[in-house]
This record gives sequence, C-alpha cells and structure tokens, in this order.
Amino acid sequence: MIDADGFRANVGIILANTQGQVLWAKRIGHNAWQFPQGGIDRGETPMDAMYRELWEEVGLHPRHVDLLAVTQDWLRYRLPKTLRTPWTAPLMYWAKTKMVFATLR
Repeated sequence: MIDADGFRANVGIILANTQGQVLWAKRIGHNAWQFPQGGIDRGETPMDAMYRELWEEVGLHPRHVDLLAVTQDWLRYRLPKTLRTPWTAPLMYWAKTKMVFATLR
C-alpha cells in the first residue's frame, strides 16, 4: 500500500528467542540480510500484517510469540541510489515501517 507521499507501508519484526538471540535471515538469491518483514496490504492494520508476515516468513502463529514493543511512529526511509538493484522495484525506494519486537514463548 503506497500512501499519498509515495511511501510504501511496511512492517518489520525483530524476533528473539529465550536466549536473547534475534532472527536475521539472508534473502534467497541475494546478498542481503534482513529481519522478517513485508508490505501492509490494503485494509490491513500494521498488526494484522505483522501476524501474516510472521506466519508467511517464519511459520509462527500469534500463540507462539509475546509482543514487547511496537514503534509508535512510522520510521521513514529512502533507499540510497547506491543500494538500489534491478530486483528492488521502483515503488520500494521509499518506505515507512512499523517495527515490532517480539519474543518466542
């Protein structure tokens, strides 16, 4: 979902286990690492999208995690031209993100 300012709405998940280790995954076919994340679909709340992405990318249900914190404001960024690649769609150069910190139960 792209807002009026051209920013793509996104949610990211910092997921920690009981030992305090966080999940940071390498993208398949790319030389990049990231937290589980994804776009917010039309009609979804950031939390709806977070739970959907948690299932799609990690295979976890809401019952598997405890939510500790969510950013109150959107974190906005523009992808620097030096980091843009053929696989980054033009609409993904500007994004706004809500970050969620969760732990495994």
